[in-house]
Amino acid sequence: MRLATWNVNSIRARQERVVDWLQRSQTDVLAMQEIKCKPEQFPLQAFTDAGYEVAVHGLNQWNGVAIASRVGLEDVQDHFENQPGFGKPGQDVVVEARALGATCGGVRVWSLYVPNGRGVADPHYAYKLAFLRELRAAATTWADVPTALVGDFNVAPRTEDIWSEADADAATHVTPEAREAFHAFEAAGFEELSRRYLPEPNTYTFWDYKQLRFPKAEGLRIDFIYGSQSLAERAVDVSIVRAERKGKGPSDHVPVVLDIDEAGAPL
Repeated sequence: MRLATWNVNSIRARQERVVDWLQRSQTDVLAMQEIKCKPEQFPLQAFTDAGYEVAVHGLNQWNGVAIASRVGLEDVQDHFENQPGFGKPGQDVVVEARALGATCGGVRVWSLYVPNGRGVADPHYAYKLAFLRELRAAATTWADVPTALVGDFNVAPRTEDIWSEADADAATHVTPEAREAFHAFEAAGFEELSRRYLPEPNTYTFWDYKQLRFPKAEGLRIDFIYGSQSLAERAVDVSIVRAERKGKGPSDHVPVVLDIDEAGAPL
């Protein structure tokens, strides 16, 4: 089975590109982040015509997550236990559309869009840390079944995962607290699988649109695939599809792809 995660940065703007890649890559399950639409606005027909079922969780033109699968889509859940919400002072706290779980081909898949944090002095940063903390707490209850936590974690966990730690736009991605929260999933029984197959430095998954970041190779590695032990034992390969950052109208992120041995035997 082939499972991928991709922050598509508006599915309505990139539906043709995403569906075309799904078919060319023979991906069975795609977890999407930043779809930026409500369920009724999602271009469902294009995915249906390509043979995929889709679960969508979106509340407005921001955030939003979805899962497309051609190997089954069951037990859909639009939040995890104790998922924190966010609201500016004086506003209602809202549990945003940042997590979506579904069972696909016997694997429990969570599409995750971790809050950016905005700035270390911003309330959004505390929200980011709370989100990671509660996600890890929930993940401890999922570790005994084949589970994939995939998506845009908005954390560059190592120095080599960002072109420059002085990048002001990524200040909340490199703090000791954010990195500690990211690595805490390992203690919960999960392995970050892209590092197993792609250990080399400067293997980025995101390049900002501004200041020619992509041609300058000034990127970040912030999109990841965490697998529970029973899933990690079945991992065959992970790839980062850098070519999808090229061409007309790309997302600023690229797909990260996990190949899974369906037989379930340790490799």
